Amino acid sequence: MSNSQAAVSFLTNLARAAFGLGAGATVLGASLYTVDGGQRAVLFDRFRGVIDDTVGEGTHFLIPWLQKPYIFDIRTRPHTFSSVSGTKDLQMVNLTLRVLSRPEVSRLPDIFKTLGLEYDEKVLPSIGNEVLKAVVAQFNADQLLTERPHVSALVRESLIRRAKDFNILLDDVAITHLSYGAEFSKAVEQKQVAQQEAERSKFVVAKAEQERRAAIIRAEGESESAKLISDATAAAGMGLIELRRIEASREIAATLAKTPNVMYLPKENNLLLGLNPAR
Repeated sequence: MSNSQAAVSFLTNLARAAFGLGAGATVLGASLYTVDGGQRAVLFDRFRGVIDDTVGEGTHFLIPWLQKPYIFDIRTRPHTFSSVSGTKDLQMVNLTLRVLSRPEVSRLPDIFKTLGLEYDEKVLPSIGNEVLKAVVAQFNADQLLTERPHVSALVRESLIRRAKDFNILLDDVAITHLSYGAEFSKAVEQKQVAQQEAERSKFVVAKAEQERRAAIIRAEGESESAKLISDATAAAGMGLIELRRIEASREIAATLAKTPNVMYLPKENNLLLGLNPAR
């Protein structure tokens, strides 16, 4: 065998080995799949269908072409959706609900069979609207504000129960937004204004009543004082009147004595000034 034939044979064997290694690596790669943290896998077999066992985290083997893995995220995820619902007194209310959901791990094969990978997007908005409408219809519009904790508790209990039917677990349910229609908001504002006016009217009436009572008490006091003076005068005769006159004269004299521009002369000295007191 010549050197050229030996070289061709070597290259041919090398190519065959490389092809074998490549094919083996391809088959090995197709036979492995990895489930990351926070995930679980459901295995579909072309002959047996969906296998009932859930595959945990790590790297696992499968039969290429015959089997195929479907990866589920089992971590809690938030979902938000809105609903327009009618209250017991026929008012329209806009509500926004936020839920934190995750699948029931042991039931992942059933979830895949009935709902697929997007199970939460298919189920939660539907049952959320259903529960909101059913709960809101039990209350009047103003009760949704005054009894909001009770309303939230009813929504939570009902939604958790409905989601359980679809093998979905809810870690939290909360009403994040609640608003009324324009007509109801205007009616509430008018009611508040009317209540304020009513309170103001009550205050005005109460004030007038207090003033009336004060006037009555003042009049009764003055009447009682006049009666006491009249009784005292009748009992003491002219003596009390004379006493009041003397007290008044003292006050006038004291005032005149403090005034520098006023001169006071006794009555008997009027003749010195040529005055006739009889005139």
